[in-house]
Amino acid sequence: MIVACDQNGINLAATTIKNGGLVVFPTDTVYGLGCDPRNAKAVEMIFQIKKRKESKQLPILAYSKDEVSKIAVFDDISSKIADRLWPGQVTLVLKLKDNEIKKAMKLNDKIAVRVPNNSCILALLKKCKLVVGTSANFSGQPPFTDSKKVQEQFSEFDVLLDGGVISNSTSSTIVEVKDGALEILRQGKITKEEINNSL
Repeated sequence: MIVACDQNGINLAATTIKNGGLVVFPTDTVYGLGCDPRNAKAVEMIFQIKKRKESKQLPILAYSKDEVSKIAVFDDISSKIADRLWPGQVTLVLKLKDNEIKKAMKLNDKIAVRVPNNSCILALLKKCKLVVGTSANFSGQPPFTDSKKVQEQFSEFDVLLDGGVISNSTSSTIVEVKDGALEILRQGKITKEEINNSL
């Protein structure tokens, strides 16, 4: 089902996620595919649809830093990065403390998480607080930035929140703090220098 990023569309998408369904949504980087991170069956469906190896863990999108702090532990540096660069295109790898999410998503003790800077997904997250937030594509293929391309080439979802074309799309920069030092796990739009300058 294709719906607009309006109140009715957001409500339908939120209900779909709470009922174990899969939703495609626009973010500030690319179109994402998401579900309830505590629903193991829905998480499994995402791995199958994307043809993604389960060893390649899925990230989470969150409504706010406060919501992240309920499931993960911030060190001092990660906390400052979140304060200054969220919402935005920086993903933080943090220590996971939510055992329900750990089990459902088949994670060890870490979670990759960010707060996106896009009004449509933030409206959805205001209702759901947390969603799995992987790119809506098949593993190894380029992610989608146009809702029409999603409809043409990627049909395995329950609801698509249509945000049109995402401009200036670049993957987020993935960062982990190890022994007090900043490590870039994937270079995206935000550079290490920009992150260091924010501290």
